[in-house]
Amino acid sequence: RQQGQQGRQGQRCKIHMAAAATLANVRSTGLSQATCGLCLLNARGPGYADIVKENKLFEHYYKEQGLVPDGEFEQFMEAMREPLPATIRITGYKSHAKEILHCLKEKYFKDIQELDIDGQKMEAPQPLSWYPDEQAWHTNMSRKIIRKSPLLEKFHQFLVSETESILDMCAAPGSKTAQLIEMLHADMDVPFPEGFVIANDVDNKRCYLLVHQAKRLNSPCIMVVNHDASCIPTLKIDCSGEKDILFYDRILCDVPCSGDGTMRKNIDVWKKWTTSNSLHLHGLQLRIAVRGVEQLAVGGRMVYSTCSLNPIEDEAVIAALLEKSEGALELADSSADLPGLKWMPGVTSWKLMTKEGQWYSDWSDVPSSRHTQIRPTMFPPKDPEKRASMHLERCMRILPHHQNTGGFFVAVLVKKAPMPWNKRYPKEGGLVPLSGPDRRLSGGPDPHRNSLPPRASCGGGGGGRPPAAKKMKLFGYKEDPFVFLTEDDPVFTTIQSFYDLSPDFPKLNVLTRTHEGKKRHLYMVSKELRNVLLNNSERMKVINTGVKVWSRNSDGEEFGCAFRLAQEGIYTLQPYIRSRIIRVSVEDIKVLLTQENPFLSKLEDDAHAQAKKMVMGSIVLKYIPNPNAPAEPQCPIQLCGWRGKTSIRAFVPRNERFHYLRLLGVEVFRDKQGLGQKQKDEGKEEVEDEVEKDTEEEGAVENEGELDMENGDKNGSSQPKCDSGKQGTSS
Repeated sequence: RQQGQQGRQGQRCKIHMAAAATLANVRSTGLSQATCGLCLLNARGPGYADIVKENKLFEHYYKEQGLVPDGEFEQFMEAMREPLPATIRITGYKSHAKEILHCLKEKYFKDIQELDIDGQKMEAPQPLSWYPDEQAWHTNMSRKIIRKSPLLEKFHQFLVSETESILDMCAAPGSKTAQLIEMLHADMDVPFPEGFVIANDVDNKRCYLLVHQAKRLNSPCIMVVNHDASCIPTLKIDCSGEKDILFYDRILCDVPCSGDGTMRKNIDVWKKWTTSNSLHLHGLQLRIAVRGVEQLAVGGRMVYSTCSLNPIEDEAVIAALLEKSEGALELADSSADLPGLKWMPGVTSWKLMTKEGQWYSDWSDVPSSRHTQIRPTMFPPKDPEKRASMHLERCMRILPHHQNTGGFFVAVLVKKAPMPWNKRYPKEGGLVPLSGPDRRLSGGPDPHRNSLPPRASCGGGGGGRPPAAKKMKLFGYKEDPFVFLTEDDPVFTTIQSFYDLSPDFPKLNVLTRTHEGKKRHLYMVSKELRNVLLNNSERMKVINTGVKVWSRNSDGEEFGCAFRLAQEGIYTLQPYIRSRIIRVSVEDIKVLLTQENPFLSKLEDDAHAQAKKMVMGSIVLKYIPNPNAPAEPQCPIQLCGWRGKTSIRAFVPRNERFHYLRLLGVEVFRDKQGLGQKQKDEGKEEVEDEVEKDTEEEGAVENEGELDMENGDKNGSSQPKCDSGKQGTSS
């Protein structure tokens, strides 16, 4: 058996050496078995060989395409071989993001400015000039250095806990969705912005990653759905009592691509890249883009983007889309929208190459045997006037060596009129991968909207008509239903009186995830998403929507209300609550977040007096910034808590506790072994080491619904027992 394995290993080496010799133009005898990186990667030895960042086919292809300016190709390739530096984006709503930025500038950036790691001097991060409000920063450190260096451990922990991911400029799953949600919630005083975001992914498992990203922002205006983006169903809405089709003001069409712009972080692309990748993806990219513009409102914008530099995936798709639109679409000039960003204009001519190295400049040159792999839409338009009228130079290609980034392509399309096939062949279309707000949901039909009938046929092709929509197939887990409550639901009786909800509280926007039995959790969505859910329950597969606002206490009735407040939805719910609110100071919050069950007497006099007047049960702990005290946080802070007999407690997940403590100037740091919690305030005085103890007793979970506290403790507090339930609204 060993001899057979060795023989097969030798065969693999010969194959790999031959391939390496072909690509590198060297004799195979010049390589030894020990230098065969591919075989070493397949071996079970203690170490792994580095992937050789060479691909002669890639270099030859892009030299011939002429995408890189003259004299810069070597710089381009050198940049591609360097690790991608870390880029930091500050997430969260506006006022909290400003406090995070202040903390980064005043402490962490200064600490790393003079560090020397492995002979490399660390430079202070610099803001990206083209990103608004200094919310994105560029470093000269790779992610590996930040993760592994002991000197940067505190900085790394701060980044992970505050942003949960590092923006690599090439779009991690859900990062663009998060930015769209942040834009919707620019004004924190508005609990329900008019707009909403619908985020779609064809992969059921990736949808749950999307939920995780979006859930950090606790927005009632996000819905995650699971469909094939090229053929998901059209959504209906109720407009003034009449059914209408939902069209979107903004659509993000970030299509699957070969990803050769991500070579700096995805080094596997070096050995896997061939020209076949783009040929296989072009058709899917075009179908998704077509579905997108079908769902776009007249006057709306769609952004088409890829992580590829290949014109077959970029300009070829845009040119085919413009040609199909017959003037309904046009490329927008976005050069002034991002001042400071360096980019190359789109190209108007390109060639196509097969993996065997054969070039084609025109469809007429392609032999019939290749017509299934190579399509006419992959070539630039022949007519010079038509090509000039498309303004393909308005596309933007970002090259890695210009600003030390990854490679990227983006084009902004504006819809001037309904798509021609919608006029000739009305049909039900599909949802888009990601959409922005639609402000027309609550009003009447828009006269400028595409004039599509409520019901439409889906017949065969012809006349430039897109392919017929596929039948919807549901995969993955079966989700629990979304059940909206009525205004007279019995659950509101005690909630209304206990929390003294204002008369304008939108009871109809409250939902649960069960038709029968006790309601364990209550969620809220915006009225626009309620409209979408009620009119499309059989038409789409919803993975997650809404933000949790209340959770049931198993012994809740004895405290006056069966439901306690949930931290996830406190910023959405609190504007409607008129009682059970304790106004706290910065010192009060420090006590509440660093001590497990502090006595009421540990609060400052004002908060103590307010707490003494309240009966036991769920409360809101509210901090209002003081403009005359600039050293204190200048953003509002709202925490869920529990008022016991003689003590008080904050019900806040661990990561949020650390977030708020940092805003208050308390340094929170966990050692690598996770054995202890080191906390120092600005004066380097140690605070009580009980934050971790508190959260570990809660099961170290981020979902308050999984807490299971005993009634009564040594401080005489009386805590609720809470049913364990699902995290978020996904099953």
